[in-house]
Amino acid sequence: MEETEKLQRKLPNQEIDYFKIGKILISRWYWIAASVTVTVLISYTYLWYTPKTYATSGTLKIEEKKSEVSDLITVMTVPDRGPSKIQSITSVLQSRSVILSAIKDMDYRVSFYISGRVRTSETYPSKPLNIQLIKFDSLNFFHGQISYKPIDKERFSVSYTAGNKEIKNKYRYNSPVTIGNTSFNIKYPGNIDNSTIYLFNFNIPEDYIGRVQGGLRAGETGKNTNIISLQETDSNPVFAADIINNIMKEYVLFDRNQKAQSASQMIDFIDSQLSFLSNEVKGSENSIEKYKNKTKILDVNAASTTSSSKGAEIETSRSLLKIQLIALDQLRDQITKEKDNVNLNFNAGGIDLPALNTFISKLDGLISERSVLLKTYTANSQPLQDVNQQILQTKLTTLNNIKSIRNGVEKNIAYLDGQLGQINQTIMALPAAQRDLQSLQRDFEINDKVYSFLSEKKLEAQISRAGILPGATVIEFAQPNFNPVSPNEHDIHRSAIIFGLAIGLGLIILIRVLNPYIYDKETIESLTAIPILGVIRKYPEPIDENSRQVLALSKPRSIFAESVRSVRTNLSFLASEKASKIICVTSEVAGEGKSFVAVNLSSTLSLIDKKVILIGADLRRSRLHRTFHVSNDMGLSNYLAHQSTIDDIIFHSDQENLDFIVSGPVPPNPSELLHSYRMTTLIAELKLRYDIIMIDTAPIGLVSDAIPLIRISDINVFVIRSGKSKFYAATVPQRIAQEYHLDNTVIVLNAFEEDLLHSRYYTTKFTGDNAGSRYYYYSDYSGYSGSGYYVDDDKNKWWDVRRWFK
Repeated sequence: MEETEKLQRKLPNQEIDYFKIGKILISRWYWIAASVTVTVLISYTYLWYTPKTYATSGTLKIEEKKSEVSDLITVMTVPDRGPSKIQSITSVLQSRSVILSAIKDMDYRVSFYISGRVRTSETYPSKPLNIQLIKFDSLNFFHGQISYKPIDKERFSVSYTAGNKEIKNKYRYNSPVTIGNTSFNIKYPGNIDNSTIYLFNFNIPEDYIGRVQGGLRAGETGKNTNIISLQETDSNPVFAADIINNIMKEYVLFDRNQKAQSASQMIDFIDSQLSFLSNEVKGSENSIEKYKNKTKILDVNAASTTSSSKGAEIETSRSLLKIQLIALDQLRDQITKEKDNVNLNFNAGGIDLPALNTFISKLDGLISERSVLLKTYTANSQPLQDVNQQILQTKLTTLNNIKSIRNGVEKNIAYLDGQLGQINQTIMALPAAQRDLQSLQRDFEINDKVYSFLSEKKLEAQISRAGILPGATVIEFAQPNFNPVSPNEHDIHRSAIIFGLAIGLGLIILIRVLNPYIYDKETIESLTAIPILGVIRKYPEPIDENSRQVLALSKPRSIFAESVRSVRTNLSFLASEKASKIICVTSEVAGEGKSFVAVNLSSTLSLIDKKVILIGADLRRSRLHRTFHVSNDMGLSNYLAHQSTIDDIIFHSDQENLDFIVSGPVPPNPSELLHSYRMTTLIAELKLRYDIIMIDTAPIGLVSDAIPLIRISDINVFVIRSGKSKFYAATVPQRIAQEYHLDNTVIVLNAFEEDLLHSRYYTTKFTGDNAGSRYYYYSDYSGYSGSGYYVDDDKNKWWDVRRWFK
């Protein structure tokens, strides 16, 4: 039971070492510095080649102004549009018609540019060349860019592309230049840099619309402030300021014209009625005069005068009601034909129409709201369908209201017709001459009163139109802003540094994640519970493939030799009760340094008066004979095959107390030979002669030759090579120990070299259940290379900043 617990030891506790994480990152500081440098250079290159854009803004205040004369008369005003008013105004500000009018106020015909090595820059508002147009058709002109280069005071060259062919010609100043359907001349510009290449092209206002609309933004500065901010983003700050100012000016004019539209429509309507009534009044006057001259009637009696006056008043009211019907019919036609601006042109006859005006205002507001939504949504979208439904409902309500008003007006006309019939009966009772005269006078009075009434209404409408003020005021004109808004140099440099740091750190993390190899003891401790006997440092200088030089003896004051002696010390604590120890050295695969470790451990053990014999038990691929410069014709395979005695295969080295047995010729059945009785007899005989029997076996992960030797050994040393052995190798010794019930297995980390990039960022804590487990003290000698205790210390690398502080 106790043996089983030993074989199933728990892994030691490990805690994150944040200080070590910092050391890992700093170990490749030059990667991070290089990535940051590259990204910063890329950011500078990007800023150098990317054109800068500038933003400038102006503000408009929206208010309903009233003139001083508006309080003196009653005129129809444009109704307030409700909550969507600001949206409607911003839509008008960004509309094609307003922008086109603003562009026409600028000097847009010719654009000039300077061609640089990196990019081409616009010179607006500067005009380096004085170009006079001779022939220019806005529908058919040369749209391409033209290059100008001065030659001398009299000549210049012009080049352009036509039909994928570059054309270059020379001209004299003030002489016509014809390109396509466009003719112009260039005056001598005076002192100008001959090395500068100027570019220019001809434009029409429509060419600028896309440029302006692409950078134009309009919106209310704050909720319910009625202040609209206009911002234009463009590569030329002066152009941006000019176009913003022109748009605001054009909107003020547009708004005033829209407000005057209702009064203008009323004046046009009254003029059409006055034109007809003027002829009627003149005709009535002439008829009365002719009738008096014909009949010699000088006066009429009081009865006829009273009837005539009353009839004239009724006819006047009846005429005004008919005019009211005409106005209602026009309004009905506007609503039916879905005009964008619906209004009641004329209100007469004493009928108050507050409900109708309310419906008209609501309808106009919904139509404006629909225009705004069409800029964002499609015609079949839900918001548009909702607005269309509201418009339809409002139209039906308004048309019903118009119908009821029209019925009321027709009833009044019918009533007046009845009154007029009674008066006509009274007049019919008069003598014929007087009756005819009264009829003529009544027609004249009717036409005269209606004409006077319409003339007064026309005067009121003209006064109203003259007094209309625009509903917007420019609070702040736009000024050129020469501080670019894009690209933002500070943000780009900051992003480049962050991105560079991320690349450097990401590269470190990626390499660590993709790394499949073991580099330090903490990694081994996290994978297996088999104790680590020690760490053998990597020798800093190149060594031969066959380890012909026993470095533990030739470099006794090196860190490498000291690490080998540390392993030797820990070996003395294992199987200490045995007079003669059998030590088996193996690994998972070839190339992990098991033979190298066996040779150097054997040599150091011989230095402490221990009789040591080293056996090359890798019968397939042993190199022990090359290390000691002897022939491999006679060795272990000969003895196991009954071809020689023990004394025939034992060789003596130059080192005192150190003997060795080479593997001998490669046999056809190495595994069977190592399992034979002769191998057991050999080990028993050697135990009588030597204190330490060091066996260099074949890799246990490739062949099974080492299994019988491992089972009879007192100590099994499993070699893991730093940077060579994979993670799986660390689990092999524990599986072997559990399978064969071994409690004498230890691990030696070979060729260790401090490499923080691949080191584990955990620190092992031997506490709790692991405190009493079989672990050994050892050091990896990291950080001690400059202590002065060792000769031939690790050479400092050029990038190791620690050497600067030594």
